[in-house]
Amino acid sequence: MSDTTLALVESPVQLLNVLEWAHIHPPAVPSPRLGTPEPGRGEAGGTAARPLVIVVLAPKDVMSRGQLRRMTELAMDEGHTVRWCEPRASRSALPRIAAKLTPELRRARRLVLGDPFSRLVQVLLPLSRAREITVVDDGTATMEFTELLTRGDRLVRWHRSGHRSAADAAFGVFASAARRGLTPGHGREIELFSSMPATPPPGMALSANRFTWTRARFGPPSVSAGTDIVGTSLVETGVVDPDSYLTAVTALTHAHGALRYFAHRRESPDKLRLLSAATGLEIVRPDLPLELVARRGPTGHTIVSFPSTVVHTLPLALEGTGIKITVCDIDPAWLTANASPRAQGFLSGITGTARDRHGVASVTG
Repeated sequence: MSDTTLALVESPVQLLNVLEWAHIHPPAVPSPRLGTPEPGRGEAGGTAARPLVIVVLAPKDVMSRGQLRRMTELAMDEGHTVRWCEPRASRSALPRIAAKLTPELRRARRLVLGDPFSRLVQVLLPLSRAREITVVDDGTATMEFTELLTRGDRLVRWHRSGHRSAADAAFGVFASAARRGLTPGHGREIELFSSMPATPPPGMALSANRFTWTRARFGPPSVSAGTDIVGTSLVETGVVDPDSYLTAVTALTHAHGALRYFAHRRESPDKLRLLSAATGLEIVRPDLPLELVARRGPTGHTIVSFPSTVVHTLPLALEGTGIKITVCDIDPAWLTANASPRAQGFLSGITGTARDRHGVASVTG
């Protein structure tokens, strides 16, 4: 077993949080920008530094791929090794990639995972002999991950209906193995690196992500007079009714004098065209995760978001800038008939914890 660290990521946010983790645990051979750390110590006096190899398990979504390409450039600028893989290119792609990655998975001492719910990750995890595993944030999924792991439940996201398909049954053996592999004990040390209000199960270490790399690398931003709205993919995931969402965004635009709408990478082009026509908002398709875009600026003096990861991450990334973060509560009447019974409680929990931890104000649409 070598002393390397292998990271598996599938989204721009996951890669951002791997970079945040690596900033506190710098590689043995850092990039010139970072300088030479004290041997064996990270920024906060952490564990011994190890070379970091980041494996990108590329998604199909065009916007996600574009942001990931930009994030890989930043990762390489920081001195990390990046490998781009296409596991979704064909039915035979994943087995080929798994075979190619197996030697590295078996050699790596630490594994860093971006999405424990991912079937790709769950297939690859049993191939690893890593004694140390770090799970970094994949947005609000982190909150669910720790809750489900504590209860011993299946790793299934909250917005899913709960009905099991043939594919779910086929992957059940990998999901069960992943849950065992990510449960503290079993000869492995498990760490959660998170900015979210997650409570890890007994035996799992918790390290706080304060977005120190983001603040050191970007900004501070110039602050404009307008208000920015942050979009959500709740319509695309079947949770919120499209007409209700359009009405809510229109109301927020008029109430707060909003000028720009930062689209979620999974929002459909048709929906965005309707929003622009109805509200006059400038639709912005960010080329990087919003934490970095907002930190680069220019950024509105107020950011209004629906319940999502950014109501927890933006207060940290924009700390000290004076920019105000607010969250628009989801009215239960906006939910579709197919929305999970867990939806309203989970979304309310995101808002409530952001209010308690960061003083984020609530507004209605």
